[in-house]
Amino acid sequence: MWKPAAWLRVTGSDSFSFLQGQFTNDLRGLGESGAVYGLWLNHKGRVLADSFVLRGGGTEEFWVGSYFSEAAAIRERLEAYVIADDVVVEDVTAEWMGVTVFGRGEGRIEGALGFSGRRARGACVEWVVPAGAIETVKARLEGAVELSAEEVERRRIEAGIAAVPRDIGPGELPNEGGLETTAISYTKGCYLGQEVMARLKSMGQVRRRLVRVRGSGEAPAPPAGVFQGERKVGELRSAVRSGDGFVGLALVSLLNARAEAGLALTEGGPEVVSWFSGDMET
Repeated sequence: MWKPAAWLRVTGSDSFSFLQGQFTNDLRGLGESGAVYGLWLNHKGRVLADSFVLRGGGTEEFWVGSYFSEAAAIRERLEAYVIADDVVVEDVTAEWMGVTVFGRGEGRIEGALGFSGRRARGACVEWVVPAGAIETVKARLEGAVELSAEEVERRRIEAGIAAVPRDIGPGELPNEGGLETTAISYTKGCYLGQEVMARLKSMGQVRRRLVRVRGSGEAPAPPAGVFQGERKVGELRSAVRSGDGFVGLALVSLLNARAEAGLALTEGGPEVVSWFSGDMET
């Protein structure tokens, strides 16, 4: 069971065209069920928040929900660009709860909004319901094994899935977190930050990258610097215990970090962290 950081209701005759013009992913394929995952950027292409967008009960109702990006940040970002549009954004986060089911899910749950989640490499389904109905969902799942929050976090990290804005935020580009393949459409047309995304696709390479790391001993509380010799080459953004050590995600400079060397948790300290700079979310 989880509490959304954001669950917004967006309504109005211009709601679809407005969201389509702001969101990084293409909403034209959004069916009556399911969701589209994407980002909300600033004009420099930096990541302000992420979310799923779901279709509501009619053509003029949509839901915008996020695991980690705060409702206030998403609402502020949206309302800053509502000018003459018939669009109303309501924050109803306090009224909703979610349940993650790893695997193929439980079919349809009456009264719940269901969609494919982003918790691990394998399939997982999110069910988001009014808070008063959460006991009905739990009863439907009676007999299932309940995972700890630590285990859910470990699965996310080992899958290389960035948490926004913890791992990738207002100081970073989507490509630095491996989000370009899952959260960005290069064919949908204009949205805020789209020009930066197009330039990166056609011309540029990012200088930093979110990478998976594995270390021995106790992990420092993120955010924490990671080093090679005397040089700081990145920052540990997420970490969770795994066996006798920890796994985590670190944002590392591809210019300054030597791929063949490990990482240290202190300046000039021993290399106790290994890292893998391959594609995220694989």
